[in-house]
Amino acid sequence: MLRKIFNALVILPLAILFVVFAVANRHVVTLSFDPFNSSDPALGVSLPLFVVIIAVAIFGVIAGGIATWFGQHRWRRAARQHEADARHARAELAEMRERLLASSRNGESQVPVGASPGLTPSYLVIGRDKQGAAL
Repeated sequence: MLRKIFNALVILPLAILFVVFAVANRHVVTLSFDPFNSSDPALGVSLPLFVVIIAVAIFGVIAGGIATWFGQHRWRRAARQHEADARHARAELAEMRERLLASSRNGESQVPVGASPGLTPSYLVIGRDKQGAAL
């Protein structure tokens, strides 16, 4: 149901605009890749104007997507690092819980090895991200 509404409200008007644009710009233009002889180019192609405009728009979207993807490299790397740190902290926490449970079964002290009572464990203090949220 939602898909039919989406098609009716978005895709159908875009398709109508595309057809109107193509009909209004159907005259043929010569796209020249020869900078020295533009009147009779050795490297040139004749296409309808709407094909040239749409091809340039598609190329621009792809180039922008690639530039954005390269620009976000450091954020993806930071996310991978934070995920690895979180995995390590979860494994360390699970190991400490198992040790605590095993020591409580044996009647030993309730404080895990290396931890001081009343202090925040080091695996909980990682830092903050760029918005200031605790990691």
